[in-house]
Amino acid sequence: MAAIKTIGILTSGGDAPGMNAAIRAVTRASIFNGLRVKGIYRGYKGLITDEIKEFKTQDVSNIIQQGGTILKTARCDEFRTPEGRRQAYETLKKEEIDALVVIGGDGTLTGARQFTSEYDFPIVGLPGTIDNDIWGTNFTIGYDTALNTILDAVDKVRDTASSHERLFFIEVMGRDAGFLALNGAIASGAEAAIIPEISTEVDQLAELIEHGFRKSKNSSIVLVAESEITGGAMHYAERVKNEYPGYDVRVVILGHVQRGGSPTAYDRILASRLGEAAVEALLDGQRNVMMGINNNLIVAVPFTKAIKNDKPIDPELLKVLRTLSI
Repeated sequence: MAAIKTIGILTSGGDAPGMNAAIRAVTRASIFNGLRVKGIYRGYKGLITDEIKEFKTQDVSNIIQQGGTILKTARCDEFRTPEGRRQAYETLKKEEIDALVVIGGDGTLTGARQFTSEYDFPIVGLPGTIDNDIWGTNFTIGYDTALNTILDAVDKVRDTASSHERLFFIEVMGRDAGFLALNGAIASGAEAAIIPEISTEVDQLAELIEHGFRKSKNSSIVLVAESEITGGAMHYAERVKNEYPGYDVRVVILGHVQRGGSPTAYDRILASRLGEAAVEALLDGQRNVMMGINNNLIVAVPFTKAIKNDKPIDPELLKVLRTLSI
């Protein structure tokens, strides 16, 4: 394999707190190792349109505490086509970029795997998504910050829920995964979590109402993942109004507030470790891998495994929630 002299960095898909810390880490680790670094703006779209700038160490100063991504992010339908990927490859050759570090979720890693399989191009991925739904890593960049944002919001909702003796359904992100809802429920002392990994509908709702609520509490909070499988918080609020009209029900949809904010210390450290490890992996000749963390150790996970496998919910966490919500 030809020696790597220039590394490109991009962020793609949904933004996540800690992406800037990862950009900073990749940039400075590259420079430390005598490499050039180029930032690619607006994800894979920027590869096609050649929105690229060389980064020096000062370009990533004072960004570790910022949410979002200084490189911006965008969905890119063109990159899904052979013609779009061909244009991206031509841009990489023109810019003399020898390897890529891509930061994002499942879609980002899927695009990277397809591109590298077609052009045999060195790519290392970093898991950047608040959903924490990437297989092969205990935690993803942005998840801890989003979880703490949810916790802060639920604590505030609890105040008004208790004052009015109401049942609140709070919708959190997690289209295909219930990590935010389940762990947010445990951390906030909520009565239940409705997540896509578990069949919900009539039986679970009946169980929640008949055996969980109002036995020893004057208010109840349920976290609901926004998934189409669950139907979202509005779906359950309407069902309670129709089937259990005695309850005073309210809905809070947290939405994109979960994506924003300054990253927590954990997310900054995780992003810094993974970013530095990505550069080391490329220098060691690794490619087609995602850097993750397992039992506090950095691990390299093949793209095929990270993308193909679904990350399971720990059933022990469900038991903890049910036990402690009495």
